[in-house]
Amino acid sequence: MDKIAYLKGLLDGQGVDTASKEGKVYAAICEALEELARYNAELEDRVAELEELCDILDEDLGDLEELLLDDEDCESCDLYPEDEDEFGEDEQYETICPTCGKCILLDERTLEDGETVCPNCGEELEFDFDEREIEELAPGPAED
Repeated sequence: MDKIAYLKGLLDGQGVDTASKEGKVYAAICEALEELARYNAELEDRVAELEELCDILDEDLGDLEELLLDDEDCESCDLYPEDEDEFGEDEQYETICPTCGKCILLDERTLEDGETVCPNCGEELEFDFDEREIEELAPGPAED
């Protein structure tokens, strides 16, 4: 802001006629710079507020983590399972949508639920597979 005020002072001190073509340009430039400086100051204030809010939320989250993840109980909790399949990386099964004819993937949880929505056409699909049918859907071993 100080440099903008200095430029305005120079403009006034030089006796630039703001009615002339050049004077109008210089005056408009100074006004635009003042507006940008005000906008920048507002943004800096908002960023500072957001940083403060993020710090508060981070502290609150840390408190919640401490309450939920007591070191003594962590080995028996389900939040950090040892089996990768519990993280949703279970086996995928391929099938064909009867409506659009495109291939869709189903995971074990979806098979247990017995219903899904086709990601290609949006059709609601219901199914009831037995163990033998599930084995047939499973992708075979990768060939080299």
